[in-house]
Amino acid sequence: MTAGTLTGRGPAEDAGPAELGRARRAVAEAAERAASVVEALPVPAERSAPQRAVAAAAHAEARRVRGEFLGRHTVAVYSELTAQRTRPLSVAALCAAAATAFPGLVPGPAAVAADRARPQAAKEGWEIDQGVFVSAVLRHPDEGRHLLESMLRPTPRAQRMFEDYRRAGEADLGSVRLARRDGVAHLTICREDCLNAEDERQIDDMEVAVDLALLDPAVEVIVLRGGAMTHPRYTGKRVFSSGINLKALHAGTIGLVDFLLRREMGYVAKLTRGLRGDAGWWERPGGKPWLAVVDGFAIGGGCQLLLVADHVIAASDAYLSLPAAQEGIVPGAANLRLTRHGGARLARQVILLGRRLRVIEPDARLFVDEVYDAGEELDRAVGACADRLRGDAVAANRRMIVEAEEPLDAFRAYLAEFALEQARRIYSPDVLGKVGRFVAAA
Repeated sequence: MTAGTLTGRGPAEDAGPAELGRARRAVAEAAERAASVVEALPVPAERSAPQRAVAAAAHAEARRVRGEFLGRHTVAVYSELTAQRTRPLSVAALCAAAATAFPGLVPGPAAVAADRARPQAAKEGWEIDQGVFVSAVLRHPDEGRHLLESMLRPTPRAQRMFEDYRRAGEADLGSVRLARRDGVAHLTICREDCLNAEDERQIDDMEVAVDLALLDPAVEVIVLRGGAMTHPRYTGKRVFSSGINLKALHAGTIGLVDFLLRREMGYVAKLTRGLRGDAGWWERPGGKPWLAVVDGFAIGGGCQLLLVADHVIAASDAYLSLPAAQEGIVPGAANLRLTRHGGARLARQVILLGRRLRVIEPDARLFVDEVYDAGEELDRAVGACADRLRGDAVAANRRMIVEAEEPLDAFRAYLAEFALEQARRIYSPDVLGKVGRFVAAA
């Protein structure tokens, strides 16, 4: 499979129903052959080196067949699953639907559940096939845009909660608290147990909180800030985010679809672009201005958020870092955004070499707009900065800035590569070893 086989339609996408049927059966048969091989082996954690090589060869052959299938039939597959792009499906729902309609193309629920119960280092790695599939969809402009637009729809949980939240003006989502005050939605990340490190629970809570704030007609501006911690080193102090929860990654509960892809295509994209629904393209809202407030540190995913915020203020003792290369993974869309913001040299220093930036350094101004002393001075600045972001003209112009700096197709093309690369990364030996060492040292 090459990138070229998945870009554009061309003659390869003109295959008729008969050829699609034959190709569908070939994928199912290839998957069955691979499954029969790996099922005859011990579970992944107990395999010898030769047995691991046998399993790898079986997976590689099945993926070759899947890659060829997707190179010719991605458009037809997506059309069938979404009723000619009239049925919006989240990335998780799309993978689930594909597993039913096209057996062997992506892992079924039993395979996903079996891997889910294992530590990351002991998984079979079925998620890689989900990454291949999602990457193929995103490589096609119409299908990829439809998937991204589908991911911008409000979650069912947010829709269920909205009326209660609207009446009360607040909602406690567990790991995120939401409170509306004088037209400002305050989203407070409150994972005191792990320094606001992100896991699937927090991703879900954060997306619902963002949905509620964007749906609320009384909200003009969104403020995102970390709450006070109970960690012994930070008791009573606010921190913004310590990035991905490495303990959860080591335990195998950080999923490619439910965390790594959902995060980029879900709440982060919604903060950037706003929500989508059934309105026509000419009347779609473009989101709301939002302010990030950095106390303590913004590491990894927290630092990524600063690259899409409309305004960032920080305490003078805070620092920023993107240690994904040290962890072995790809830091979301930071490679796209930091290169655009700060240039390739700074992006390489921060992402590849792990450079840590104190917010008072000159280069940190590419992430942070204003710096204040921690405490009351920073607290007062939050209200003043939020007030400056109010106004219909501000909202309209931020939408046009987003369109200029990151067109949807540029984001789509980046995510097509990200889905595939990240799927490989989270199962690579260096990542598994690094994560285990990080957890042991914590």
